[in-house]
Amino acid sequence: MEKFKAFLARKDIVISAHRYGIDALGAMAQGLFCSLLIGTILNTLGQQLGIPVLEEVGGYATQMSGPAMAVAIGYALHCPPLALFSLVPVGFSANELGGAGGPLAVLIIAIVAAEFGKAVSKETKIDILVTPLVTIFVGVALSMLIAPPVGEAASWVGNLIMMATDLQPFLMGIAVSVLVGMALTLPNSRADI
Repeated sequence: MEKFKAFLARKDIVISAHRYGIDALGAMAQGLFCSLLIGTILNTLGQQLGIPVLEEVGGYATQMSGPAMAVAIGYALHCPPLALFSLVPVGFSANELGGAGGPLAVLIIAIVAAEFGKAVSKETKIDILVTPLVTIFVGVALSMLIAPPVGEAASWVGNLIMMATDLQPFLMGIAVSVLVGMALTLPNSRADI
């Protein structure tokens, strides 16, 4: 067990709520902001001002939200370059296959793929092949397995909230306001989440 703990320490693999729930999630929010949100702003400006090039640039930015989130997560987890760059197809597959739950799928899958990539990084003389191969295979295989159910679960929760809002708009308005208020005022909160 001590050898395994030493290996994890050497690879900077820290399995903790802080590392995954604060560091990775905060970085993911920045990746989402730099792709989807900025892309949406540019797209809207292009539509409102009649500037097609802004719409096109915004479209490209929004399409890359999965890869941007995954790379941001990898950066927060201190991935070595080969593992970090290999998270691009992982983020794309997780976001694409996750549908409505794409961002949640990206968070879970990118964390697992990044840690596997870190674990194998610089362990062989053919690192340039092994690290990307492991990172991409683990991430895309996991995307194929769990991203669709995560997306379905997110859709189910969204539909449940919409149904509850239709039945009790006043109470649901209070509940959503309280939850968002709590999320924004917690000590470890980030306004960009």
